[in-house]
Amino acid sequence: MSVLDEASEVREGETLDLERVDQYLKQVLPDLEGSVSVKQFPGGASNLTYLLQYHNRDLILRRPPFGNIAKSAHDMIRESNIMQSLRPVYPYVPSVMAQCTDHDVMGCDFYVMERFVGIIPRKEMPKEVALNEEDTRRLCLNVIDKLVELHQVDYKAAGLEGIGKGGGYVKRQIDGWSDRYTKAITEDATSFETVIAWLKEKMPEDVGTCIIHNDYRFDNVVLNPDNPFDIIGVLDWEMATLGDPLMDLGNTLAYWVQADDDPQFQFMRRQPTHLKGMLTREEVVDYYLGKSGLELATFDFYEIYGLFRLAAIIQQIYNRYYHGYTKDERFSGFVHAAKYLEQRCLKLIENSEL
Repeated sequence: MSVLDEASEVREGETLDLERVDQYLKQVLPDLEGSVSVKQFPGGASNLTYLLQYHNRDLILRRPPFGNIAKSAHDMIRESNIMQSLRPVYPYVPSVMAQCTDHDVMGCDFYVMERFVGIIPRKEMPKEVALNEEDTRRLCLNVIDKLVELHQVDYKAAGLEGIGKGGGYVKRQIDGWSDRYTKAITEDATSFETVIAWLKEKMPEDVGTCIIHNDYRFDNVVLNPDNPFDIIGVLDWEMATLGDPLMDLGNTLAYWVQADDDPQFQFMRRQPTHLKGMLTREEVVDYYLGKSGLELATFDFYEIYGLFRLAAIIQQIYNRYYHGYTKDERFSGFVHAAKYLEQRCLKLIENSEL
């Protein structure tokens, strides 16, 4: 098994018109040589990511999912513009090579970026990357450090004042995700009424405004294959904006399944945060606060928000599957995952001192 992140065959219903894509790319990137082949990366349940291989270069193509999607969602041009502005001050962002708004090519906006050849820590670390407990902790801290570093970027100097509204972010997120969840409910889904009411009652003021990734996870970082402690890339900037840094951390911890979590949460794990040496969620919060200089009595609100937001994303994806807009069988059980996350939120609310 290769340690590098590999693409595989394109999934049913997600094929590209390769001839049109090839014609377009050779117009904007005339140095491309030979015919093109395409594969698809397995990760992700939102935007689709493809590997385009020419004789002299590999490229990554990102496009929205197929089927009906919200007008404001999956904005490829916004994502690629953010990446281009952010890369000079946060060098882990891939270089954008082309962006296309001509729907005659693919029926949607898309962009093409450079490929970072490396290791992406997905559900399991590659067996060839043998990390002991101390090594694992070192990797874990390096990943958190890159989030802290992002939050410390001077977004005004980077020309990114326009990517979000900034202040009032907490309230906008609670109101927005509550509305999106409600609109995505299917007949077999749960309501989240108690959780939504609690979040609206307990929401704090913003602790600050910075660039936030909004989907920062182990499987969105790329490790140097020659030195797995070296993070060479951070991917998936679709939801990046200006907002509250602790809300960003709450989003990250929604995916942080640790070794002592219950079997249902373990089943949802998609990154190697269960390994010996990985920080617990509580340790992540303490480490982040220490590095960022922020002080906080309890992280309960942000943890519950992160889980609710994840449930809303999952339910939105399931809604597309439920109504037949995607045939991807990975999504068939997502409604059960959302129901589990509601129970997890309710348990945290029951034990919270807020």
